[in-house]
Amino acid sequence: MSSKNDLLVITASNGENLKLAKRFVQIGRDLGALPQLIDLTELDLPLYNPRTNAKNEITPQLSKLNHEMSSTPYWVICAPEYNGSIPPLLTNAIAWLSVQGDDFRNLFNGRPIAMASFSGGGGMELLLSLRIQLTHLGAQVVGRQLMSNSNNPAKDASIEDLLKRLMQMQLLEL
Repeated sequence: MSSKNDLLVITASNGENLKLAKRFVQIGRDLGALPQLIDLTELDLPLYNPRTNAKNEITPQLSKLNHEMSSTPYWVICAPEYNGSIPPLLTNAIAWLSVQGDDFRNLFNGRPIAMASFSGGGGMELLLSLRIQLTHLGAQVVGRQLMSNSNNPAKDASIEDLLKRLMQMQLLEL
């Protein structure tokens, strides 16, 4: 692996999905990756509003997030299901990131991304909604996903398998 981070694990929750994200980081390290964890709950991103000129309201945290994501080839997103869909925190971050260049797909286009969830509400609606959004943005979403809850906790072997599938993919230069 390279000397810089090659795996970005993003969590949209400071609860069980943060714990799950930390497991992805550790198992990624065990596999020889150089992972970095980003906890979106620690960022103070403004609410995206299309009436504002988003390109002129880039905060230092948003700029740093955009840089870290654009310079890291592989991503894992760990998020809970929120009202049967994507959590607002993640939707807001994606909205901001999609207006950082001339092409709203730029950051996501060709990017290998894996998805995982620890969710009390099942999680399938989140994973379906997130897959639709990420593929619309041009990402290569790993065919397998990880869905867990208190009755069905994530197994290390499943996390390892998902990471291996992700890391075998190639970032497409479009």
